[in-house]
Amino acid sequence: MEGIPHPIPRTVEEVFQDFKGRRAGLIKALTLDVDKFYQQCDPEKENLCLYGLPNETWEVNLPVEEVPPELPEPALGINFARDGMQEKDWLSLVAVHSDSWLLAVAFYFGARFGFGKNERKRLFQMINDLPTIFEVVTGNVKQPKEQSATQNSSKSKSSGKTSRQSEPQTKGVKMSPPPKEDDESGEEEEEDDEQGATCGACGDNYGTDEFWICCDICERWFHGKCVKITPAKAEHIKQYKCPSCSNKRSRV
Repeated sequence: MEGIPHPIPRTVEEVFQDFKGRRAGLIKALTLDVDKFYQQCDPEKENLCLYGLPNETWEVNLPVEEVPPELPEPALGINFARDGMQEKDWLSLVAVHSDSWLLAVAFYFGARFGFGKNERKRLFQMINDLPTIFEVVTGNVKQPKEQSATQNSSKSKSSGKTSRQSEPQTKGVKMSPPPKEDDESGEEEEEDDEQGATCGACGDNYGTDEFWICCDICERWFHGKCVKITPAKAEHIKQYKCPSCSNKRSRV
């Protein structure tokens, strides 16, 4: 239920930006804000829905009263299933329904504004390049074959999850890759693979000018800003656990 009006997307690029904003809000609800989300989904309340908003926020609310609704509605009654299954299974179920809802909203806009075959295809390709919410929440984000092997090799060589740099970095911290060395082609390939990594929270690709940190439990990489960890804070962390791993351990 969106109380604040948002601009209606009309082009493929605008619909995709709307999709990304809503997706970011939903991922935040199911990862970083999972405790708050869990509490708001009280089974004692009426049918509740999880809404992702274009401004990268989320809300749990009752479905809209107007029939038919202005936009497709998310899955109804997610709160009723909360206490009837394992939390990770419940979050995965909500993630799957959230993925379906995002596609429904995006292609609703496409139908409403008369997107042709090529526009619909381009929109789907843009969406398909991002990991699904389900993949992010369950940690099953698909990566290039060489990438996972290279990252594991890098971790074992450095006895910690750090990027190879001229200055030592804190365990678990990944900063921009070092300059390539012409006489070590293997390292060149490894650095290229690092730049192809994706953030476990937002799904965006690795950037050389961004601070990254790796979870010591699930070995996924995250933007520092996505998990609220600064370089200074990372220096004092002996073993970093991402929000998903922390929540799993706290509720087991």
